[in-house]
Amino acid sequence: MTTAQLHYDPFDANIQDDPYPVYQQLRDDAPVFRAETANTWVLSRHEDVIPALLDHDTYSSVNGVFPTPPDAPFLESFLPMMITMDPPRHDQLRGLVSKAFTPRRIVALETGIDELAASLVERLTSSGSEGRSDFVADLAGILPAVVIADLLGIPREDRQQFRQWSSTLIQSNPARGEVAEGLAAAAAVYAYFADFLADRRKAPRDDLMSALVAAEIDGQRLSDDELLGFCLLLLIAGHETTTNLLANAAVVLAGHPRSRHRLAADPTLIGQAVEELLRYDSPVQGLSRVLTTDVTLHGATMSQGDSVLLLFGSANRDERVFARPDVFDIDRKPEHQVAFGRGIHFCLGAALARLEARIALGALLSRLPDWAVDVDSAVRLRSGPIRGYLSLPIMWPAS
Repeated sequence: MTTAQLHYDPFDANIQDDPYPVYQQLRDDAPVFRAETANTWVLSRHEDVIPALLDHDTYSSVNGVFPTPPDAPFLESFLPMMITMDPPRHDQLRGLVSKAFTPRRIVALETGIDELAASLVERLTSSGSEGRSDFVADLAGILPAVVIADLLGIPREDRQQFRQWSSTLIQSNPARGEVAEGLAAAAAVYAYFADFLADRRKAPRDDLMSALVAAEIDGQRLSDDELLGFCLLLLIAGHETTTNLLANAAVVLAGHPRSRHRLAADPTLIGQAVEELLRYDSPVQGLSRVLTTDVTLHGATMSQGDSVLLLFGSANRDERVFARPDVFDIDRKPEHQVAFGRGIHFCLGAALARLEARIALGALLSRLPDWAVDVDSAVRLRSGPIRGYLSLPIMWPAS
């Protein structure tokens, strides 16, 4: 296939349904590809994606993250978020947030996540007499939202509202001017969290929001706008990534019964299986950066100010790094997978996402070692960067 015949658009529904054949074509024929409809360059090879993630001086996150037309003020409508910052401010904010988002705080959640996952799986498998449920609505969409709610110290009953806001936000398409609903959802999130932040200033509690309000480095604290920006980021990144990791895992494991049965028989394998699931069908398919200078790569010159989409999902299927990359193999040790990014923007919640995935899949496999999914009736999430489902019917044999 010639470059002129190659089509890639992260918002194309047909490509979203199965992007991996197109990724193969990009890696082989156009490792630096100009996607005009999305107003971005696209890097698809592992050897190019990793250095770009590590070179924040050249590949800037300011005005990055999503491919956006230069005349579309999408990101300017949001409050400050670490994911759209470069050093030194990024490092200052991450240092502050890391003081609150500690390993101790994450480990303390484990017992609660265990109990929650067990109760959700029990309820899911007990729903109806025909052995059918919506995996997203009854498990994958609930567990991460409840965990985030508990972490922040806000009511669990608001989890469905979280799901609606975050799903609306990540399905916004700034390249085509489809942003009004996403901006409205962001405004609703800010209004919601503003009340809680004011309350924590008056009466701190033992939760992440109180810790964020109090976090201090060299006498400096997060501003109100920065606190609200982090709450929005945590809602989307902490919720959507894990929800879609679990939904994608349900589909992959439904299609690989031998692997599923091995995991059910030996739960100690679940941790490495999660790493392979992250590689094989990454919930975050890619994020953008903006060039601070001209860059020539593989004979193509990208100009200062251009958007560059770094395809994590393609890098994770690159045969130059992973043997038989299109084969799901729970014995693989994919140390070089890039599902959580690399460098200064490596996902702050990666440990929590891994913990939730291990626990949720362990609970599901222990109670339900056999299931199938009705992909034809599923509703896929139509997001450029995020791959997953809004609805996923799951079926199992009657006991």
